[in-house]
Amino acid sequence: MDRGGDDLVIRKATAADAEAAAQLVHRAYQHYVARIGRPPVPMTLDYARIVAAGHTWLAERDGHLVGVLVLEHFDDHVLVENLAVRPDTQGTGVGSRLLRHAEDEALARNVREMRLYTHELMTENRAYYPRRGYRETHLSGDPPWRRAFFAKELRG
Repeated sequence: MDRGGDDLVIRKATAADAEAAAQLVHRAYQHYVARIGRPPVPMTLDYARIVAAGHTWLAERDGHLVGVLVLEHFDDHVLVENLAVRPDTQGTGVGSRLLRHAEDEALARNVREMRLYTHELMTENRAYYPRRGYRETHLSGDPPWRRAFFAKELRG
């Protein structure tokens, strides 16, 4: 468990957390449905299966779920598969703390590269990640699923 020096607690998700994680993801991505023309992929996934895979982390503040982080581990990088923050807590550092947690996970496995992607129309995300040291590497895919890919080299 990571307390990080403030009231935010980051912990590994358990099977009992799957439904709450799915609900938070839906709330976090709901405003993109009209922009993209359909639910973003994270809204369509089976969070019981995702949590069971063992790479899902939750951020809680005062006992309330405020963020979800899903990682996928590879030999040469860690992929942030999903980062979702409850809308009413966005801008309070939850996303940044979850990204730092993901980077700490990578470094603990002696992996020095982070990767992530976002839908090309999620312009807020495309502005957010570079402010946290990620560089956009390329666009890929066909509409409506065209994605912007990012990477970050870690030092540790």
